[in-house]
Amino acid sequence: MSDPNATPEYTAHPFDARGIARRFRHSAIFGALGALEPGEAMRFVNDHDPLPLLDQIATRFGDRIEIAYRQQQPGAVVIDFIVHA
Repeated sequence: MSDPNATPEYTAHPFDARGIARRFRHSAIFGALGALEPGEAMRFVNDHDPLPLLDQIATRFGDRIEIAYRQQQPGAVVIDFIVHA
């Protein structure tokens, strides 16, 4: 897990999951992650810690996606999904 106070060395594209219907969220997230290039990241915002989603990302993308929490509070979770080569 990365230091949440460190300045990231990648380009983070915002993705606010709170505005996407629940039934489409995981598909939208996987599509967005698949579109990113190494050195880019998706800054994921949600109202809860998406533990099942994190397991699915690890299974689907393996070491290609690094998970870095930026904020982890009840009702406010921000995670950078960083793409590596």
